Amino acid sequence: MSTDSNLNEAQNTQLRIDALEYHRSPTRGKIEVVATKPLSNQRDLSLAYSPGVAYACEEIAADPATAFDYTSRGNLVAVITNGTAVLGLGNIGPLASKPVMEGKGCLFKKFAGVDVFDLELDELDPDKLVDAIAMLEPTVGGINLEDIKAPECFYIEKKLRERMNIPVFHDDQHGTAIISTAALLNALKVVGKDIGQIKLVASGAGAAAIACLDMMVLLGVKQSNIYVTDSKGVIWQGREANMEANKARYAQATDARTLGDIVKDADVFLGCSTAGVLSGDMVKTMADKPVILALANPEPEIRPEVAKAARPDVIIATGRSDYPNQVNNVLCFPYIFRGALDCGATRITDEMKLACVTAIAELAEAEASDVVALAYEGQDLTFGPEYIIPKPFDPRLLAAIAPRVAQAAAESGVATRPIADMDAYRDKLGEMIYHTGFFMKPVFNKARANVRKVAYAEANEPRVLRAVQAVVDEGIAQPVLIGDETAIARAVKQAGLRLQAGVDYTVIAAQADTTLQGTRLLKSGQVDALICGMTGSYDSHLEHVRNEIGVAPGAEVLAAMNALVLDKLTLFITDTYVNETPSARELAAITRLAAEALQHFGLEPKAALLSHSSQGSSERPSARRMREARALLAEQSPELAVVGEIHGDAALSQEIRDIYGIDAGYTGSANLLVMPSLDAANILFNVLKVASGKGVTVGPILLGAAKSVHILSPSATVRRIVNMTALAAAQVV
Repeated sequence: MSTDSNLNEAQNTQLRIDALEYHRSPTRGKIEVVATKPLSNQRDLSLAYSPGVAYACEEIAADPATAFDYTSRGNLVAVITNGTAVLGLGNIGPLASKPVMEGKGCLFKKFAGVDVFDLELDELDPDKLVDAIAMLEPTVGGINLEDIKAPECFYIEKKLRERMNIPVFHDDQHGTAIISTAALLNALKVVGKDIGQIKLVASGAGAAAIACLDMMVLLGVKQSNIYVTDSKGVIWQGREANMEANKARYAQATDARTLGDIVKDADVFLGCSTAGVLSGDMVKTMADKPVILALANPEPEIRPEVAKAARPDVIIATGRSDYPNQVNNVLCFPYIFRGALDCGATRITDEMKLACVTAIAELAEAEASDVVALAYEGQDLTFGPEYIIPKPFDPRLLAAIAPRVAQAAAESGVATRPIADMDAYRDKLGEMIYHTGFFMKPVFNKARANVRKVAYAEANEPRVLRAVQAVVDEGIAQPVLIGDETAIARAVKQAGLRLQAGVDYTVIAAQADTTLQGTRLLKSGQVDALICGMTGSYDSHLEHVRNEIGVAPGAEVLAAMNALVLDKLTLFITDTYVNETPSARELAAITRLAAEALQHFGLEPKAALLSHSSQGSSERPSARRMREARALLAEQSPELAVVGEIHGDAALSQEIRDIYGIDAGYTGSANLLVMPSLDAANILFNVLKVASGKGVTVGPILLGAAKSVHILSPSATVRRIVNMTALAAAQVV
């Protein structure tokens, strides 16, 4: 929501331009409302509205609980603010806060499948806000209060919890409290300290800080061992300046008046205040093996490198993504609401928050699965000083947290629809997370972990140069541009880019055929990966790759795969560009290569061999090839979840497979569609791209090459070039 302070002015300017364009185009804003039912004929209309809608209304009037069955209320949260305390921006008002609230809605949807109405209310009177929000209870299943300043936020949440029979959650308070408490529990476990014996010092006494302290007391920190400072200094018994009831609870009988006074011998520092308030000299006075939670954003109370220089034995967490141990509310709020909504919770109790704390803490200790390890390749995911809380994109979070929250709701008596089969619920949630479209995040993480030299064969192309600027800003590769140095410099200037030759990129003078030149640079090891294909035909580029790079040992074939981020799932489709009519053996080889590629995205492959035929219903050659390919895969790769030959609808629908008794070896939808021909694959991809993909595509991903090379298409967008650069860099062995 605010830019990192270490970005220079030029980077900030470019980020501002990019961010504004992102919000403006191709559709204004970040959210829309879409129908979940077909409205294609008169009968549909009669069911959706008059007269059919009356039957649903009558059922709800007779039994309000059935609103969960007949409306979207059970999956709908209102994100509400008056814009008085927007993170990093302050009191900017409700209208200016709307992009933040829309963004919060996107996170709810992407991470946990929760729908959101964002509501920005132009009201400062706390009682009027309470009245307005309370009137929304028939509309939504939960309330997420956001960016409302203290102390009003305490009062507003308290009154709403008293009046409403749906969950009310002020994320700035409780989300931060849950994540920071999980971090504290694990940090204390690493350093071997008893939570009941530690001295804790807090800088800041706003909503987040007080909620953190309350949660930590609930987990065992003694209130008598907590010392707090705010902008007026230490909160001490008898102080009158800038005091209110929530602060007064943490007042101590002490002569100390400054942070420097109270931080001496402290085991834990909790920062919910402002940048730079904790100095290295202060850290030196802390107890043995100190724990620092420096959560000010975007600039923490102390930088990790400063803290570690002062005390090498420190464990430190911040709110920043560019350091280990990021305390990020996205680890909590989507999942606590998911669990609360699914069990029909009437409120979010302390027990539910504690369940969230322990689930997060335990997940950090759990051994990383193959999927998680691949998703964060190059990073140490071993529980310890640099890994005390899970990564925000850990795909296990949803299935780990939401069931624990729902169970705690049932045990504390607030679940109106207790979940009977928790194992089935976990399975359903585990499947949901892979439909979020966040599959590129692990790829970017891998690329940043080991930055590689990526060559671009069409360096004079403006889209390539814009992509290179993003690649440099993201730190995912070292660009090597094949082209004319003068022409590139001129194009950079014309595009208004900040790229500097010799600093941000290197130039290799172009020869007659730049793709041929690029493949030879790759073959000789002068670069680690190659991006080409922005001009000319795919086949002409492929010929150079085939002749100069060749097929990887054991790969058998080259093939191409494209990915589409659709509304409800992400699909990979192969072979879209290379093999016109692959044999059964080639189809099996392509499936194995594609499945391996999915694992680079942190996805468990669920493959379907598609056909006009299903389970032996046709003897046409294409059906036989798909059937034979399935038999080869069963013999050669029995661990792979794959079904075929099968109709496309059955591959994507568990319900349809159940009707026909088809055991696919996976639940829910396939994510890898293997087509019987190049025509079928390419046509399907391009139709879906326009009809449903909203322009979010990745590929073509070249499979089976002995080196990391990808051939794009002339229609590739800047975003796709950046994505493919990250993938090319991440795939370097």
